[in-house]
Formats: sequence, structure tokens, C-alpha cells
Amino acid sequence: MSRIRGMRGQLASSIAVTCAAALALPLALSSDAMAAAAPRTAGQPTAGQPGAGQPAAERPGAAPVATGRAAVPGSTQSLPLTPLADASSPASSPSSPSSSATTDRTLPPAAAQGLARRDVRHFSLVGVVWDNPDAELHGRVQVRTRATGTTRWSGWLDVDTHNQEHAADPGTEERTSGRVRGSTAPLWVGASDGVEVRVEAEADGREGAGRADRAGDPLPRGLHVELVDPGAEPPPQGPEADAPRVNVLTAEAAASSAVNADLAPLGATEIPALSKKETEADLLAARGGAGADAVDQRAKPYIGARPSIVTRNGWGADEQLRERNFSYTKTVKAAFVHHTASGNNYACAQASSVIRSIYRYHVKSSGWRDIGYNFLVDKCGNIYEGRAGGVAKAVMGAHTLGFNSNSMGIAVLGSFGGAAPPAAAVTGIARLTAWKLGLFGANPKGKTYLVSGGGNLYRKGTNVRLNVISGHRDGFATECPGGRLYAKLGTARTTSARYQGR
Repeated sequence: MSRIRGMRGQLASSIAVTCAAALALPLALSSDAMAAAAPRTAGQPTAGQPGAGQPAAERPGAAPVATGRAAVPGSTQSLPLTPLADASSPASSPSSPSSSATTDRTLPPAAAQGLARRDVRHFSLVGVVWDNPDAELHGRVQVRTRATGTTRWSGWLDVDTHNQEHAADPGTEERTSGRVRGSTAPLWVGASDGVEVRVEAEADGREGAGRADRAGDPLPRGLHVELVDPGAEPPPQGPEADAPRVNVLTAEAAASSAVNADLAPLGATEIPALSKKETEADLLAARGGAGADAVDQRAKPYIGARPSIVTRNGWGADEQLRERNFSYTKTVKAAFVHHTASGNNYACAQASSVIRSIYRYHVKSSGWRDIGYNFLVDKCGNIYEGRAGGVAKAVMGAHTLGFNSNSMGIAVLGSFGGAAPPAAAVTGIARLTAWKLGLFGANPKGKTYLVSGGGNLYRKGTNVRLNVISGHRDGFATECPGGRLYAKLGTARTTSARYQGR
């Protein structure tokens, strides 16, 4: 019977998505027809390049589609890096304090690449990508940026180069799409209009480049710096802003919202919090049980109160970027905790901009189908919907290479190798996991087994025993989620279990 009910729920969800898309489509088409053609954005892929074949809204000459927001959709500038020893570059700046570094001829020409200091269009997030997703960058990536409208340049900022472990599982459709590229972690730098980049291979890079493009290459081929503008902030939220906005949603936005139709109105910017009693009643009703008042305490499920969750519409996702279809796994047996490694220099009011930037970087620069994480949590403990498909569903993410099946990924915005995570963020993890793991009957303090899809810790097919709430490093040899956040996972497990009533 439970299987039949699950099929019934999936059918209802599919009908809701189809109907929502059908209602929104005529409006999307009419606004598309009236819009002027959009100019080509620097760095957009052409045929044969990563990102080719993506939705028309991102292709050269495509007309913009109304999303019901006054905010601009954002953009990406993709600039090639060149050997730093080549001082003949027209963009070279002899007056740059880094000129000695950029003309160091003791390094092989390809062992140091970069971009001389230059003016660029507005951006707020930066990362470096390369052609081969299986090639690792053994070296150091640093950037300097200039705050918008000033002459003030930052010092050199390190960009986390170990990002390969945040990806779709080997052999999956997302991984083998032909669009995926190698990439660093993205770094949030705030509003900027100038940039300088340097990438230097390790001294033993030639020996350590195990999976580089070709033998002897100290750095991966096709290095580009990606400069991401998240677009303007969505309009202030309020009673009117939170009301359903069916008449301004595109088909893609309506579909993304419709999969949460049981939790919030179509077009809602936030899924409201429920009390523990209300959450239990909802779950029991979904399972075909009686209402909470008629159920004996022993029959009540272990589940935490549903927290408030900012939807993709709430943080301003441009649904034209992602692939249209949703991808699901069978269940959720574990939650992997990550940090975005994007730095801590943001205010909670900017979290939506940071997430929009990461989303665009994952899709347009790295070639993923959508943002990789299922959920994100900011330093104030606010929770955000990540990959589209429904917050209460088992959505397949691209967060823990080898263990994306039957799991979910939660990323805390920030870098927590040396900085302690705010208590509010750890509480946010506990609140989210108490609810989401409770939907699937998982104990936050328990253990579970997942089968590895392949990685650097466990071979493909290995049945691995893991904590139900694990850190990324438990499934892959990586620093993520940072030592300071990893040390707090015990607190998150205990608190989450307490919220479930265990």
C-alpha cells in the first residue's frame, strides 16, 4: 500500500507540474515575443563548447523571458588566462605591484598563467575553470579585485582549487553530458569592476598532475577566469510579494514551484515553518494515517518541525539556466554537510546574491545541470532551497562525488577551515536535517550504508558505513566542510535528534 501511495503522490506532483507549466507557457511566450533580442554575453558557449545546447535564454541573440521580477538575470564574463611570462600582453600593467611575479622567467612558460590587472564589467564572484573535468589543478590560484567605483584594490586572495569532489557521480548522465569542465571553488568578492589573476603550478606539478590533460602539462589546458554578476536583488518581500504570482511565472519557474505545491502556494518566495505537531500531522496524513489528535504518542513519527525555507523564487533563481527536467534518487538515507569555500565576506542580506552567483557558476561555468547542493544555509541560519525538484523529495544532487545517490547535500555559505561556523548556521543544519531526514525515517545520530559510485576513498560498488549526518570528507578525501565546521557535526547530530523527539 505504501508503494501505491508513493506512486499516487508522484502522479499528483507530475500533474501539478504539467498544469503549472501549461498555465505559465502562454505568458512566457507572449513576453518572449515582445522582448528585444538580448546581446551576447561574454563567455557564453558556442557550438561544441561547454554550455552549448543550454536553454535559449542563454544563447547569443536569444530574447529574454519575463520572470516576474525587476531584477536583471545576471551575466558571466569568461576571460582566457595566458602565460604570465609573456610580458607582451596588451593588458600588461608595468605599474602593477605584481609585475615581478608576472614576469618570473624562472618558471616554465605554462607553469604560471594569469590575467594582468584590467577593467571589466561588474561582477561579485570569481572562479577559474578548465577544459577537462578529470584534470586536477595542482597549484595555487590567487585573485585581486577592485571594489566597484573606487581605486581600491584588494590584496591577493586564495581561491580553493580542490573542487572536483563537488560533482555528479562518475558515469551519470550529468557527468557525461560533454558540458562539464574542471573548476575551482567560487570566491565571493563583492561588487567589483577590476580583476587580476595568477595561477602557479606546484614545483612538482609535472609529477603530481596525475590526471592532467597530457603528460608534462603542469597546469590543465584551457584555463579561464569566470567573473559572475548575480544580477540585482529581488524586490523586497512582503504580504503582496509572497502572494501567488501565477501570471508572471515562466513555464520553468512554474514547474520549479509546483513541485512544492503541497507546502506553499505556486510562486511563493518562502515555504512557511510549521510547529512540530503540524509537521507530524502532515507526515501522518501523507502516509495515510489519522490526524495528530487521534494518534497515540507511540505512533507519532520522529520528525522535527518543518523550518522556514526560502524557495528558488525567493532567492531569485533564473530558471532558464538549469536543465528543464528534474532528477531524483530513491530515498534520503544521509545528509552530507559542506562549506561553499566562497569566503565569509558577505552579509546575510546578500545571501541570495551569493547563491545566485554559485548557481550560475555551477551551471554556466562548470557545466552542471543545476546548482549542486540540495540546500544552503547562511551564517544567520536561514535555509534556502537548492537544486530544483522539491524540498520534500529525494532530489539527486551533485555535491559529494560518489555518494549523490540516496543522500542530500547541505552547504553552509562560507569557508570554515580556519574560521568557526556561527552557532546559528549549525542550528540551521540541525533544524533542516531533523525535518528532512524525518520524512524518510532516518535517525540523525544513527549510522547508515551507502554504495559508492566511485571516488578517491572508496572504489565503485563499495558498501560504506557512514554517519547519517556526515561531512563531505567522510565520503571523499577533501578538506570540505572545513575542520572547524566538521568539528561541529556532533553538535548538529545531537540537536537534530532532539528536535525529532529522540
